[in-house]
Amino acid sequence: MKASVEGINALCYTQTPTSPYLDRIAQHGMCPLCAFPPSKFRAEADELMIRHAEKQGVKVFEETRVTDISFENGADPAEARPVSATWSNKSGETGTILFDWLIDASGRQGILSTKYLKNRIFREGLRNVAAYGYWTDKTGWAWLIPLHNGTTSIGVVMHQDTSIRKKQEGPSGLEEHYLEQLKLAPDLQALIGDKGAYIAKSVRGTADYSYHATQYSGDHYRLIGDAAAFVDPLFSSGVHVAMTGALSAAATIIGSMKGQITELEAQSWHDAKIGICQTRFLMVVLSAYRQMHHQGNTAVLSDIDSTSFEAAFEKFRPIYQGEHDTSTKLTYEELSKMIEFTRHLFTPTTHQQFQDVSQRVGKLLDLSGPVMGPDDLAKVLDSEDSDAKAVLQRINSLKILSNDTSPDSFTSEAVNGYVVRLERGSLGLVKA
Repeated sequence: MKASVEGINALCYTQTPTSPYLDRIAQHGMCPLCAFPPSKFRAEADELMIRHAEKQGVKVFEETRVTDISFENGADPAEARPVSATWSNKSGETGTILFDWLIDASGRQGILSTKYLKNRIFREGLRNVAAYGYWTDKTGWAWLIPLHNGTTSIGVVMHQDTSIRKKQEGPSGLEEHYLEQLKLAPDLQALIGDKGAYIAKSVRGTADYSYHATQYSGDHYRLIGDAAAFVDPLFSSGVHVAMTGALSAAATIIGSMKGQITELEAQSWHDAKIGICQTRFLMVVLSAYRQMHHQGNTAVLSDIDSTSFEAAFEKFRPIYQGEHDTSTKLTYEELSKMIEFTRHLFTPTTHQQFQDVSQRVGKLLDLSGPVMGPDDLAKVLDSEDSDAKAVLQRINSLKILSNDTSPDSFTSEAVNGYVVRLERGSLGLVKA
């Protein structure tokens, strides 16, 4: 689609009883999670990163695919160390490469997880279907992402059950179904305007994309990016999460190589770090769906790894669960309370509200400060100061739902008693 829409560079959510649509285009500067730069064309971003890696001495083999992985002594992949990979390239050549360490960054294909470890689990609560083309009612949401080449990616997302039902009731073909669903988003239609032209036959579909592996590491290997897990396309956060995994893999491998930590401890650190990151981002997504009233998209308890949930939110439990709750088992009630507490991240607020509230209670907006529960807010706010309450509730949610995309979290947040030493030439793990 050739679009005339420009300057879409922020996210925000607005919702009223009469308007179920979520406006993701305004309020730049409200908070870190709600101000994203214009989408970088993915191919260009990948090109920049791979050329930078080359400059650092990495050997790059392009148009080459790994087809098989061999394990030490032909043992069970779940218990053995990977030692070599068979590859083929576009020219028809094949070969085998030996290695000491393996980082699986093969995306959704996830060759280690799907072909050998067989430990990928799909999240039933987010079993969504996306249809997107280059050109809501309350059962889905839509994205609109301008690209550098004059086209705009526009997609619609809904739960798989809803998609099947709608195809049975209306047009069943992917393209017809996609165009029919776009009619349910008038705000999106307004952005397309009269000058937008749909590129015929450009619709693509994808499903079953919310998943995670049961573990993200093993003897001399690490899983990162989409090869490890994927939550949801809601915030286009894949690159951020992938960089988190890449840094974790690098730090734990170097830490193991240098003897700063045992390989088993390094694996445990990587598993925990990726699990925490994924769980926090999962809460962002579930909170957003709760705000959209997508009750059909609420995760079932089996979608949540209780160990990762505890590691991610243990220090916040007294805030959202209550001071007197000492239970350590994750329950539907606790999960629901967390989602309800954090959904304030998507409460409609304006940049002007943030500025006004900052003048009154500026220090309370500090993201590095403690999370404030309802009782704490009542002590410092006038009961009629609804603006300050809305802004501070949003800041509280942001503090809890930090999804570890900043390198600072590696040096400040201890995992299993270790933090990352993030210094050029001295990368590794050290005691917290």
